[in-house]
Amino acid sequence: MTMTVSPESAARMASRAAGLAEQPLTQLHQHATSVFLLTEEDVVVRVSPASQQKRLETAVSLTRWLVTNGFPATEPLAVPQPVAYDPYVVTFWRHYPQPADDVPPVGQLGQLLRDLHDLPSPPVSLPRFLPLVSLKSTVDSSTYLDSGQRAWLTERRDALLEAYGCLDFPLGHGHIHGDAYPGNTLWAHREVLLGDWDEAAFGPREIDLANTFQGARFGRTAEELDAFSSQYGYDIRQWPGLRALCDIRDLHSLGSYIRRADSGDVGAAQQLTYRIRTLRTSNDRAQWNTA
Repeated sequence: MTMTVSPESAARMASRAAGLAEQPLTQLHQHATSVFLLTEEDVVVRVSPASQQKRLETAVSLTRWLVTNGFPATEPLAVPQPVAYDPYVVTFWRHYPQPADDVPPVGQLGQLLRDLHDLPSPPVSLPRFLPLVSLKSTVDSSTYLDSGQRAWLTERRDALLEAYGCLDFPLGHGHIHGDAYPGNTLWAHREVLLGDWDEAAFGPREIDLANTFQGARFGRTAEELDAFSSQYGYDIRQWPGLRALCDIRDLHSLGSYIRRADSGDVGAAQQLTYRIRTLRTSNDRAQWNTA
């Protein structure tokens, strides 16, 4: 009989393997990755699908280099990691408690990205940025999507990849965060850090800027986007390729909701259905939530 390992069980086993004492475990977040807190040691434990192991090895190596070079990145714990527990892979990070009613200003992300892009190339092998790669297998294998949704998502993905292949990128290529948006910034006392480095890659710099502009779907204001552009030193709204990158980000964001809907998450299924409907009707003003 095959035993199913839960994310919490994987977090506990990996913590023991890393030499961390047995202690209470509190769930902080559940989405594409399950996030727990080892309360006594103040350590964040992130449990990801095993398919992400190579990317997580890169994330740990990259952030160690960034922190050593003075960049304000979330810091991986100084233990052997990642730790694999099939079907998961586990990483350990410093915990940064966040105030309940205060989030880092959006403009600060622009400065963080400016500083990141100005760093020399890291001594870490980064994967090439390839948009919407994982979405194909997620859509093809989904048990939740109906045939019409699956066909539309496949056609839409193909059209966006064709559009992406025709873009010119004035900011050039280099190391990028890959998932930079204001929700991945954290307070560390009075300093703002950039976290969640799982999608770090070598690719067009514009990728790191467009994600924040796609945030208009979540209530991002024109004033916040102005501040972000000012602190980065470039307004991507002047570039005609922005729309294509925002559309790619829209589609990319569906992947975790499809996987959660497949596993029976009713709230994720409802949000997924709503997002697909607004995309199919070209409703660019529709507001999404992060349920």
